[in-house]
Amino acid sequence: MRFFKVYGRVLGLLGRDIRVAGCVAVASMVAAGLQFLDPVLFGRVVTLLSRSDTLPHGALWHDATVLLGIWVTVGIGGIVSNIAVALLAERLAHRHRIKSMGRYFQHVLALPLSFHGSTHSGRIIKGMLTGTDGLFGTWLLFFRDQLSTILSAFVLLPMTLFLNWRLGLVLIVLVSLFLVFTAIVVRKTETAQRRIEGLNSNLAGTAQDAISNVMVVQSFNRLSAEGRLFGDIANQVIRNQFPVLNWWALVNVMTRASSTLAIIAIVVVGTWLHMNGLASVGEIVSFMGFAMLLIGRLETAASFVSSLFFKLPALEDFFAVLDERSSVPEKDNARTLWAPRGEVRFENVGFAYPANDARVLTDVSFTAKPGTCVALVGHTGAGKSTAMTLLQRLWDPTSGQIAIDGQDLRDISLDSLRDNIGVVFQESLLFNRSIRDNVLVGRPGATDEEIERACRMADAHEFIVRQQNGYDTMIGERGTTLSGGQKQRLAIARALLKNPPILILDEATSALDAATEARVGKALKTLMAGRTTFIIAHRLSTVRDADEILVFDDGRIVEQGSFDALLARQGHFAQLVETQLSPAVPHLMAAE
Repeated sequence: MRFFKVYGRVLGLLGRDIRVAGCVAVASMVAAGLQFLDPVLFGRVVTLLSRSDTLPHGALWHDATVLLGIWVTVGIGGIVSNIAVALLAERLAHRHRIKSMGRYFQHVLALPLSFHGSTHSGRIIKGMLTGTDGLFGTWLLFFRDQLSTILSAFVLLPMTLFLNWRLGLVLIVLVSLFLVFTAIVVRKTETAQRRIEGLNSNLAGTAQDAISNVMVVQSFNRLSAEGRLFGDIANQVIRNQFPVLNWWALVNVMTRASSTLAIIAIVVVGTWLHMNGLASVGEIVSFMGFAMLLIGRLETAASFVSSLFFKLPALEDFFAVLDERSSVPEKDNARTLWAPRGEVRFENVGFAYPANDARVLTDVSFTAKPGTCVALVGHTGAGKSTAMTLLQRLWDPTSGQIAIDGQDLRDISLDSLRDNIGVVFQESLLFNRSIRDNVLVGRPGATDEEIERACRMADAHEFIVRQQNGYDTMIGERGTTLSGGQKQRLAIARALLKNPPILILDEATSALDAATEARVGKALKTLMAGRTTFIIAHRLSTVRDADEILVFDDGRIVEQGSFDALLARQGHFAQLVETQLSPAVPHLMAAE
């Protein structure tokens, strides 16, 4: 049932192209029917020749000409039908392979961080490639070859009973035995193949891990160690794969042997029937042709079932990803966010990650007034970044409410929410694309002049024009050809170009030297003007000018106020300042 369930779902992905699939089915039915006539016509020719000594030459030539004419017509019809099947099947399979790849890709990108945090990116890419390859092969072989096989086995085979029911029963019994044997092999090997597919996914994940961390591999001289790890998994794949291959090799041998056994059975039973006047020589010859035709078709069917069987785990993994549902579902009647003011309100917000019962945030409440700058400070793991991921609705709070201009985030569309929020991350996240394309992520429709203006404001234009191809320079995976400061300035330019009403700066200047930080700081002040801005800060010197500072500790806001007021309170914030800036504290206090 698992086999047929996946098989049916693969065919169900054709969706609106079901009409094209219907045309292929009709062409396959015609091709199968015409092919079924070949043995019948051959048997009629043999019968005619066996009576040639009793027929007048004129009648003999007339009947022979009619039979040969019909046979030629059947042959031409079969060729045309097979060409139509091949063309339609190829186009159908190629078109839907690309569609399915796009559907998978978009679905994965929309899945929440909980999915990406627990699933290796190498496995996701492997699932997309092997899954769509499996879909393509299944569609192509099914419509090009196997549909006519099914028609032959389940529609045309019973029709042989009308020609000679005794010989027809022999054929049906032989085909049934073959199908039963194949089903037994599938049952015996499906668990092992699932284990093998898991090992193949581990193989892909191990390779992706090592390649994406090649600097660590080379620096720590782990070339041999990573090679051994990869080799160990590869050897496990081979050890588990060989027993499965042995079973399917037996199926192939039995399939080839069944052709000979079927011919022998038809000849033996047919001879006995002929001796008893129950079958003519022409019928025996026709059934020998049926046997060869059906066994040949079953050989291709066995090969198809074998290939589909080996693809089954990959197809199941593909569908498992498509079945993943977002942990931040969008309501059917979700409204577009209208945020002319940009007021952000957290009301008794609590949060815990699904895989961990420990609370990350507890009763977090604050209001960021329109156009103000709010800094979030605290020790690592205090909950600052988590609060901002909730604001972007990368997660939903487990309790409480977050609202922008009085609109609950859960009532508005994700696209409109994220269109109104700009982020500069602590780690510069860049694509393996040109500098221009990376900046355009902020606003895809921006002009070259707007791109250059944003880059000048972020103090990035000068280093960009020094690149070999300027704004069209490819920067490598994660921007590996750029320095940390250069990558961070591009990330700032990206946010500047987006020009959102709400801005999140996650240590936006942490990778910059003092001189560059000062220049970019001026650009950030320009960007922050009139916007509601959140600064996630570890270096407390960067939050001096914030309108309000929220001090997080163990998932709670333990203090809030201005820099000077919190410093004077001599509480948690003052302790943080003293820890980081102890030489500067007397100076800061003297400045009060």
